[in-house]
Amino acid sequence: MFKEQATFEYMLLAFTYVVGVCAIILVVLGLGMVDSGLVRRRNVVHTWVQKLVATFIAGGGLMLGGYAFWQWQFNQAFGVPDPLRQAIQDWWIGGVFSNTPATGIDPAVLPEADVLQVFVPFFATFAMATMALIHSGVVERIRSGPLYAMSFVVGAILSPLAGYLCWGSLSPLTNRGVHDYDGVFPLYIFAGTFALVLAWRLKPRLGVFEPHPSGARPFAHAPGLVAIGVLLILFAKPIISIGSGYILPGEGYFGISMTSSGIGLVMMNWACAVFAGGVVGGVIAHRQKNATYAFLGPITGLVICGALFDVGRPWECLVLGGFGPIVALGTTALMRRLRIDESKAVPLALGPGIVGAIATGFFAWGEKTGGYPGLEGEFGFQHAEITPWWQLVGVVAIVLLAGVPALLMALFFERFGGGLRISEEEEIAGQDSVLWSVPAEEESSPATSGGVPAGVGGRVGTAPDVTV
Repeated sequence: MFKEQATFEYMLLAFTYVVGVCAIILVVLGLGMVDSGLVRRRNVVHTWVQKLVATFIAGGGLMLGGYAFWQWQFNQAFGVPDPLRQAIQDWWIGGVFSNTPATGIDPAVLPEADVLQVFVPFFATFAMATMALIHSGVVERIRSGPLYAMSFVVGAILSPLAGYLCWGSLSPLTNRGVHDYDGVFPLYIFAGTFALVLAWRLKPRLGVFEPHPSGARPFAHAPGLVAIGVLLILFAKPIISIGSGYILPGEGYFGISMTSSGIGLVMMNWACAVFAGGVVGGVIAHRQKNATYAFLGPITGLVICGALFDVGRPWECLVLGGFGPIVALGTTALMRRLRIDESKAVPLALGPGIVGAIATGFFAWGEKTGGYPGLEGEFGFQHAEITPWWQLVGVVAIVLLAGVPALLMALFFERFGGGLRISEEEEIAGQDSVLWSVPAEEESSPATSGGVPAGVGGRVGTAPDVTV
């Protein structure tokens, strides 16, 4: 028994990340509520089934051994021989660190074992949120088989690799100046890029850009659910944000890239980003006569400021957060011009995520980052500096990490896997009745039902003009 692993401080730290795990589940729930309000009534059940199964597969894939990729950086920094292989041996589902109680692990080998073990489900739920966001960009038209296969690859390999590259104080890009805090790179930019590629290959839903002979047309049948989903996400995000850092008892709070910060400062910045995004989103909503901007304005504020929360100042997050809905609006217009039917993950996450990541390089230019306390040289504490060009390098790296595999998998399923997209008959009839024997409900047109059409001013033949 190594009682040093069971101190009150260690137990409290572990519990902090346990709460973070629960909060990430709330984000998945919130995204599901958003989708429920925006899909056709005939697709609500299938949308929930796909989202839950896909996220469980992604989380389960990471639990099998994906967490080892993140621990790889620490093994490299601390001089562990054959660092990746050793990380896999230690942290795969049958590894010694994954199967031994904390008090049975020598703290000289693995200090704070409880905390690191809780980090495994923390990362697993993070992979769940990533896949939930990707799925939100392709609802109502992707086949389940390809989606589930991609979910496993994302959870077991790609999401952990994204974390290894730029989310951790000893990661390769962080040690050169790339800065993240709230998962902007491995969550928002990664998921947004992946969803963009899939939406491009899947082609638009019937009736989005031009009338379809069947009269099929996607529209939001219950927009009020979007507001509920957003509130769930806003409730969960502060807890997740605090979990995106190091709590070093007696020394302070540091961002995940080992930047000097504070829990109070993070919460101040969080509040400014939410309120600024909410106000500007409300203005756009009234001018556009589209309620979804009001609902999701606060989320775009969070996304665009996510990398700045630990190193920024409240006034900076107030300014940058106000640009979140504006960037989302511009991204939506770009998707319309390109005739890509993706009005959720890309305008909400990818556009604001990229702009915010690069803007952070200017706001926090010269801030010390990277490394680990007690280490020297290339892994020394705060040896690197945040710069705009390294932020751009990080964006390009994650876009390639997400975009290239997404394209390769999409092409594979298009040619060998029976296709990516459901049949036209299924799309017209609704997937609930076709796949789950749910009696099809009569769906009135948006003009008679009060639903919000997925087009500007309710005109058939226009692209989606919602920021979700």
